[in-house]
Amino acid sequence: MNQIKIGKFIAQCRNENNLTQEALGEKLGVTNKTISRWENGHYLPDIEMLQLLSKEFNISINELITGERIKDIDYKEKAEENLIKALENSSFSLKEKIDFYKNKWKKEHFFELTIEMLLILLIIGVGFYFNNEFVLLGAILGFIYCRVNYKRIMAYIENHVCRKFEDK
Repeated sequence: MNQIKIGKFIAQCRNENNLTQEALGEKLGVTNKTISRWENGHYLPDIEMLQLLSKEFNISINELITGERIKDIDYKEKAEENLIKALENSSFSLKEKIDFYKNKWKKEHFFELTIEMLLILLIIGVGFYFNNEFVLLGAILGFIYCRVNYKRIMAYIENHVCRKFEDK
């Protein structure tokens, strides 16, 4: 979201409605300094204020956070862009995003992971039963299995988290 563009749009809407910063501030329950900070792009109104501003100016919140009036044809596309930007700028830390995608990957691959682990345990069990090298083979396969899945998880996380930082 472009704070300066949003601020200029708020100022434009305020002027179109023949309101001073002080008059708009009184209607919204904030000071004229707050209105000035919004209009200069120093701060963004919180969601409650966005709702009040949209009602006051008879525009949508989508138009407010886009910083311009939106034609009906472009409305859905702009709404999607704004939602993506809001999610990308969310307050989740990098660790929380990594944990989220790690858990998501594990849920998506749960059945596959379970079958693979059971096969490794079966090989180790057979090795113990027959007292032979299957125990070592099972241990080696287990190690390889863990390394491969670790790399798969990390590639998935990189693809979903880190790529978004590069796009900015």
